Amino acid sequence: MVIVAAKTDLNVLNVKVDLDLKEEAWFLLRSDAHHDNPKCDRELELKHLKEAKERNAGIIDAGDLFCAMQGKYDKRSDKSALRPEHQVTNYFDALIETAADFYSPFAKQFLNLGYGNHEISILEKHETDLTQRLASILNDRTKSNIQTLGYTGWIKFRLDVKGHKAARILWYTHGYGGGGPVSQDTIQAARQREYIENADIMLSGHVHRSWVQEFVRQKLRTDGTVERRIGYYIKTPTYKDAYGKGVKGFEVSKGMGPRPLGAYWLVFKPFRKNSAMGIDITVIKAN
Repeated sequence: MVIVAAKTDLNVLNVKVDLDLKEEAWFLLRSDAHHDNPKCDRELELKHLKEAKERNAGIIDAGDLFCAMQGKYDKRSDKSALRPEHQVTNYFDALIETAADFYSPFAKQFLNLGYGNHEISILEKHETDLTQRLASILNDRTKSNIQTLGYTGWIKFRLDVKGHKAARILWYTHGYGGGGPVSQDTIQAARQREYIENADIMLSGHVHRSWVQEFVRQKLRTDGTVERRIGYYIKTPTYKDAYGKGVKGFEVSKGMGPRPLGAYWLVFKPFRKNSAMGIDITVIKAN
């Protein structure tokens, strides 16, 4: 399998995938790593990164890779809540350098880095772009090709199976709002499907929930026949175990409850039916 990625617009990534009929194309969908937070489950994150490298999987990150909450102008700042390597005066520089050290072995798997509300907040208050700086360092160190996309973004997968071509489209938003203790952000997903027209896969994070919804659409083809197309909405969880054992902290005092950890695998599998070529989509929880 060969994967080649290039931007076609400010927040659009074109991903060309060359496959044999018996191959599968794997992609790790993740968000909300909060990698620098002491409560980040780095062991689980590292497990998934290693699996991505073993599978030659592309990694799609939808923001909040950084937590970055201990800056000078953050009202929630608490220097005692820092990892030892970040207890320095050049705090943001240290976040980027230590993240670059951690992600360098896996840099060539990353297709993109997206922006989350944490990175946007730092950019607005401190005038430094954590996401772009990390991507630039990783690209320079490892000769990789990580692209930065926006708070929302599009990824068009162009699958070529021995000359048989198919396209699948992913749209993501980092996410917004509180998610709702009962709805768990399914209401926002329904609203987004109203204005996102042709995405086969929709993805968002932010609220640290974990679920997959399958939806079905019909459209009239230009040849006058009707196409039935299955799509998926994926709510990616987090790697930050903020609730822990429920002893203390913001999530505990607000009764938010523990959140699921991990990510999701997106798998494209080609198949032949009669003389036609098709692509199966499978979504698997990365535990």
